[in-house]
Amino acid sequence: MPENYIAEQRFNKEDFTLRSLSKAEYENCKFIGCNFSSSDLSGVKFLDCEFISCNLSLADLTKTTFNEVSFNDCKMLGLRFESCNDFGLAFHFDNCKINHSSFYKLKIKKTNFRNSQLHEVDFSECDLSNSIFDNCDLLSATFDKTILEKADFKTAYNYSIDPDNNRIKKAKFSQSGLAGLLTKYDILISQ
Repeated sequence: MPENYIAEQRFNKEDFTLRSLSKAEYENCKFIGCNFSSSDLSGVKFLDCEFISCNLSLADLTKTTFNEVSFNDCKMLGLRFESCNDFGLAFHFDNCKINHSSFYKLKIKKTNFRNSQLHEVDFSECDLSNSIFDNCDLLSATFDKTILEKADFKTAYNYSIDPDNNRIKKAKFSQSGLAGLLTKYDILISQ
């Protein structure tokens, strides 16, 4: 293996704002309580890795590879996921703050967002087919020409999705969330 290949390592409470994470391919690694805030992660490859209680806010994700990566309890503000390497791009989020981030034009089918805050996130022209937004706060998130076919919004809230401007065939919504599909009509709905 090349020397820039790191497998099955644990990184605990490391501050990568002080010294950069080595440009390498990381496979089956765990990053626990690490600070990547404003770090340069460009060109780094993460395969089957787990980020737990990390801060990745404003990190540079240019050509970063995320292949089957899970983020748990992470702070991820202002990330430009569309800058990532889109080949094999697959990740899952649980209990994360992903506010002010962008997934513009990405194909991220079957992505799970659970118990996460996604305020002002840009999902424009994104393919989110079969994705799940379980107990997610989508306040002021942008859905514009987004593919949401078979996506699950049953427990999501604060979303505003225009059915005329997005593909929502067979998407799942709760009765209480239907108001989020009617926002553009400026009507009042009472319970």
